[in-house]
Amino acid sequence: MARTIDLDAYVKGVLDGKRAAIARAITLVESNRADHRELAQRMLTQLLPHAGAARRVGITGVPGVGKSTFIDALGTMLTGLGHRVAVLAVDPSSSRTGGSILGDKTRMERLAVDPAAFVRPSPTAGTLGGVARATRETIVVMEAAGYDVVLVETVGVGQSETAVAGMVDTFLLLTLARTGDQLQGIKKGVLELADIVAVNKADGPHERDAKSAARELAGALRLLQTPDAAWKPPVLTCSGRESTDLDAVWERVEQHRRVLGATGELDGRRREQQVEWAWTMVREQLLGELRDHPEVRRVGPGLEAALREGTMTASAAAGRLLHAFRDGSGS
Repeated sequence: MARTIDLDAYVKGVLDGKRAAIARAITLVESNRADHRELAQRMLTQLLPHAGAARRVGITGVPGVGKSTFIDALGTMLTGLGHRVAVLAVDPSSSRTGGSILGDKTRMERLAVDPAAFVRPSPTAGTLGGVARATRETIVVMEAAGYDVVLVETVGVGQSETAVAGMVDTFLLLTLARTGDQLQGIKKGVLELADIVAVNKADGPHERDAKSAARELAGALRLLQTPDAAWKPPVLTCSGRESTDLDAVWERVEQHRRVLGATGELDGRRREQQVEWAWTMVREQLLGELRDHPEVRRVGPGLEAALREGTMTASAAAGRLLHAFRDGSGS
């Protein structure tokens, strides 16, 4: 990144929809440098009035469910209908393992070269909090640049689903027929987050199994729903590989948006997401400051050793760490 950043040029380039400017703006919001963070916030403040109109859709599913193929097909369908589509990813493992999502830009062969699409691999922030922050702020950049559909993909493990659900309007769960994925989703609470469920790879000899799985999932969802809910999550079948029934999936996304808009929940959900995100940022920043505090760094290893040896309780160790942070003394 250049030493001198022309913030006005960044903002103008994003608002003009210039891809190079968008990429530079995203790189800025992904940076953890203190001076870059300050510049990023100033830039986002200028972009914010131009954001907010896009459909924000989270897409999750276990590895192997076909997310990349599905998103490539869905995004291509949407650009064909005149939409501008941004694809973002939340994968906190990517900085450690190379992450499956890092390769999605090459696997999304059509979207990667589609002038109406912008595919951004997961930032390598190292922690879920860092990745989620960068992704939230990237959504603002993409919306200000005129992208009216933002698809946010999650790796489908850990807490990434909850993080993504907290930044989108509609949360789509992709699953497969007869993988045990249905029950796993219920156990992890992912099914409870879903606004729409789609059984993917419903093609050829798998179509009948997919329809059977859809019926099973629909029954499970009925047990989770409250009787007075304005929206009851539908279960559909589709095939990303064959590009079949993707229009039906997208129609449910639009229908969900209309229901949220009619009840006032769309604006309410976004406002509450902002409030929760502010508190999340406070927690992340405080934890970072605590870990970096000289006295905490001095007493921390000894307390961790005591915890591993079983000679101190977690509560007592936490108290000592907080005391060291607040008062500069770990004694």
